[in-house]
Amino acid sequence: MALVPVAGAVAGATAAAAYIDAKYHLSKDIKSILGARANQKALDRNAAGRGQSLWYQFETQVHRQPSDAEAIWSRTGCYTWAETYANACRYAQFMLQRGVQPGKLVAQYMMNRPEFLFVHLGSWSIGSAPAWINYNLAGDALVHCLKVAEAKVIIVDEDEGCRQRIEEVRDRLEGELGMTIVVLDQAQKGEISRLEPKRPGDELRVGAKGKFPLFLFYTSGTTGHPKACPFETQRAAGLTGRVGAMGLKPGPNGDRWYVCMPLYHGTGGTTALVCMVTGITCCIGTKFSTSRFWTDVRDSRSTAIVYVGETARYLINTPPSPLDKQHNVRAMFGNGLRPDVWQRFVDRFGIEIVGEFFNSTEGVMALFNGSRGPFTATSVGHQGLIDRWRFHNTYVPVAVDIITGELIRDPKTGFCKRKPYEEGSEIFIAMPHESAFVGYYNNPEATAKRFERNVFKKGDLYYRTGDALRRDADGRWFFMDRLGDTFRWKSENVSTAEVAEALGSFPGVSEANVYGVEVPGHDGRAGCAAINITEPFDFNGLLAHARKKLPKYAVPVFLRVLKKQTSMHNNKQNKVPLRNDGIDLRKLQERADKEAKEQGEEAEYDTLYWHPAALAAHSGLVKEDRGYVVFTMEDWDQLRASAGAGSAEAKL
Repeated sequence: MALVPVAGAVAGATAAAAYIDAKYHLSKDIKSILGARANQKALDRNAAGRGQSLWYQFETQVHRQPSDAEAIWSRTGCYTWAETYANACRYAQFMLQRGVQPGKLVAQYMMNRPEFLFVHLGSWSIGSAPAWINYNLAGDALVHCLKVAEAKVIIVDEDEGCRQRIEEVRDRLEGELGMTIVVLDQAQKGEISRLEPKRPGDELRVGAKGKFPLFLFYTSGTTGHPKACPFETQRAAGLTGRVGAMGLKPGPNGDRWYVCMPLYHGTGGTTALVCMVTGITCCIGTKFSTSRFWTDVRDSRSTAIVYVGETARYLINTPPSPLDKQHNVRAMFGNGLRPDVWQRFVDRFGIEIVGEFFNSTEGVMALFNGSRGPFTATSVGHQGLIDRWRFHNTYVPVAVDIITGELIRDPKTGFCKRKPYEEGSEIFIAMPHESAFVGYYNNPEATAKRFERNVFKKGDLYYRTGDALRRDADGRWFFMDRLGDTFRWKSENVSTAEVAEALGSFPGVSEANVYGVEVPGHDGRAGCAAINITEPFDFNGLLAHARKKLPKYAVPVFLRVLKKQTSMHNNKQNKVPLRNDGIDLRKLQERADKEAKEQGEEAEYDTLYWHPAALAAHSGLVKEDRGYVVFTMEDWDQLRASAGAGSAEAKL
């Protein structure tokens, strides 16, 4: 009889434990912590035996796999693990012949091809590492990136455009930088294929440890030359943990990861490397294309895909097809999946797991959300109660002027104010010392600018992320805006991300890129949305939709209907040229003419619309609400004239 109360108590305790776990996500945090420790221990064991170089991790996978198991799939060739290993050894011998030395970097100016990985793995085998150079760079920016890397050898893709851009600066590379240029054309690849696939000796890899980089990669350089960031060998556990977090399985019957994002970019390149050191087949797409994406995915039998920025939006904007779910993909991994696209993409293409992460090239703050349902959908990270406690004084929202970026300090104490997580603000990362941030490669001045001292107490040290995020009571992190993108209008702060999300949910808006523009005679910046639309388009409907979804001050005053997309090479939005153009129609036309001339095409001009009633308080403007109408040169001149008249009256 006594067993009945005991059984009831056990059942009650079990139910209570399940409720607590569901509410506070304790098991998720524990699994994450234990997984990270296991990955680090595995790397430490490997390092104790042979060394920290990830070359040994790659070798382990080669020896584990059957001889005919596929390591790399691509349109230009497929390779088993044994063939990939042999090619990596051949490229290693070739690089040694060309003067690449252990402890030094070799520059890669290459497109997405198997050879990209042969070079990368080969560099590891000789105690070197690659500097990933964006193959779209040319001129001063290209020379700058190579100068920072201090590489003496650059391996160049056979693509005609790549070769031409290198030829344009050949004299500077060979003369100023003393570089050897190697073009991987068919003849050169044939020569390498005839080399003996001799394994480089362990003595070459002795220095590949600790702070020595696994690779060097670069910031986007939207506001200046790109800055180089080393991904240190000691951070390798963070890479290998990605597989477990996504629920992926290695091996010949395991997962296959499709990567068409640029391999020189952090998300695409690190995913390809993760495949090589964990035993997952890497399926390489030459470049992102909406027309080829799903064909590549099906043909490669991929089970996971990689995305960056607006990739998912471009795919969701394609016409629906009976083949939308005719694939093997169950997981997607990346960053920048917009809230207005998330659920539509998952539902249409039948994706089970969305691995959205939040990080930067600098790699200081890392959040991850392995979303399997609506609870965590649209968030860039999720923390249970344990992780919230662990990082409470590490990831800190700090009060800043989001327009100027200046810290808001107490006039009496001189210290800053901490903001509630639910409200959010720019996130500061507590640092025990400066060396905890690896910094920008060969750029101590830029590194120093990322630190703030005496934030909450004398002597403390924080790293500024430059990103505003908030975290709700359930531990879900949401991106708010990039510092510098938010603008002030009518004495209110406007989040570009919030406005873009609202506009992106309106039928016919394929993409919205929001930024602030200066308007003559007005303080602050008015909202402008550069949009890609499908015809016919209901502009008045968009205005009504924006008014319903947004505060009055956040409804865009201007719309710029784009003829072409303005994304960068990695599918991320680029606000800089749009913001520089503003609403000056002459600048819009001049830039279109310049780009057309460079590309040998006929110029196509964007159309600018505006909502005059939003500026009706300014004298001389039409006051009736006509909705969005075309913005003309006459309107621009009238705005400038009215601003001048206002200034004259103020002086009187």
